[in-house]
Amino acid sequence: MKFYGRESQKKQIQKVFMSGRQETILIYGRRRIGKSELIKQCLREAALKSIYYECKQTTELNNVESLAEIVSENFGYPRLAFHGMEELLKFLYEKAWNEKMVLVLDEYPYLRENVKGMDSILQALIDGNRDNSGMKLIICGSYVDTMKSLLSGQNPLFGRVDLTIDLKPMDYYESSLFYAGYSNEDKVRLFSVLGGVPYYNRLVDQNETARENIVRLIASPGARLENEVSMYLSSEISRITNANEVFEALAKGFSRYKDILDQSHVSSGPTLVDVLDKLIRMEMVKKETPINDEHNKKKTGYFISDQLCCFYYKYIFRNASRMNVMDAEFFCEKYIWEDFETRHVPKAFEEICRQYLIRMNRSGRMEEPFERIGKYYFDDPVNRRNGEFDIVTLDDRGYVFYEAKFRKEPVTDSMIREEMEQVRNTGLRCYKYGFISRSGFSCRQYEDVVLIDMEQLFR
Repeated sequence: MKFYGRESQKKQIQKVFMSGRQETILIYGRRRIGKSELIKQCLREAALKSIYYECKQTTELNNVESLAEIVSENFGYPRLAFHGMEELLKFLYEKAWNEKMVLVLDEYPYLRENVKGMDSILQALIDGNRDNSGMKLIICGSYVDTMKSLLSGQNPLFGRVDLTIDLKPMDYYESSLFYAGYSNEDKVRLFSVLGGVPYYNRLVDQNETARENIVRLIASPGARLENEVSMYLSSEISRITNANEVFEALAKGFSRYKDILDQSHVSSGPTLVDVLDKLIRMEMVKKETPINDEHNKKKTGYFISDQLCCFYYKYIFRNASRMNVMDAEFFCEKYIWEDFETRHVPKAFEEICRQYLIRMNRSGRMEEPFERIGKYYFDDPVNRRNGEFDIVTLDDRGYVFYEAKFRKEPVTDSMIREEMEQVRNTGLRCYKYGFISRSGFSCRQYEDVVLIDMEQLFR
């Protein structure tokens, strides 16, 4: 299968490969995010001797025998025997005295768990061979907390890692490369369910419609991804019940801490704090503060950041019993499609628009580069209400307000004037306004208004 995206990470790794020094790379990120595929692609493109080993959750001796077998095959040696992992790794580091070599220890936490003092073993090898070896060591793993601990000041590997890559989900644009044959509207729909996880996006069958893919992958009994979310949570969290309670509250639209505590059956405030902190570290939930009041805890919101997780808890988790006894198409028609089109996809479109603006900003294509992007909290004294604008940027000149419209109708002059008037009534002073529309525009050009259609998002 063709490899998509990750260009900046590939360049970082290839730069390390080209150097003549011994170097160590640490790569971590959640399951299914594409760490192993990224490494394998870099190895395919590099003309270097390489040993790729996926560590096993078994004894040290078993891992030693498995890795020794790969070493023997790669170097054309008779079957090699080593007494322990330290002896085997020392052999490889010394082999790299004569030629550059890449050694990949994938799923490193498994090895670390079963080899006593594994971090110290690597530290001694790195320090002892720094002036002689051309070894490029890649340490990779999915247990994010464990991998981050390797960088702490108390760990033997502190200061020995030359490049750290925290691999995040792809943005909407790189994700769309997996299903490039669809309309832009369907690309938004697929992203709203599968998000930026390469493993999920690889499963899209472009011979099916977007809806058919969604039904096959997540919204039918025995679907490929039906248990994906619960399995991932179970592997990382001991009390899965609390996580389910929190996700259900978030999926219903409750975002404030107090509302989540009231709506869920989590036993106490401290327990909820622990659950939210864990889900944030897992990158399943994000914590957002208003761009104009970032220190106000009462205005802090929590939101599901993983698209598949959001879809699962909105439509599948609470309806699993119904789904298992109903025809899949009828189930989706009754419990998913209307809310999906009118609420879920438009909300995901807002996230796509944020990601588009960030892409433009990073590439230097914004007329005025912004420093921050986020929600803007407002009090509306005219209508006696308060609320948030979802997409606002802040640059040296001030605020820019953006409105994302995932509607079948084009944006008109009256819509633009109405939105601008609402913004002014809240006291938000913008020097520019932006409108991003699924169906284009039926309006005149404004001096202080930027009009962005769907084609620009995927260009």
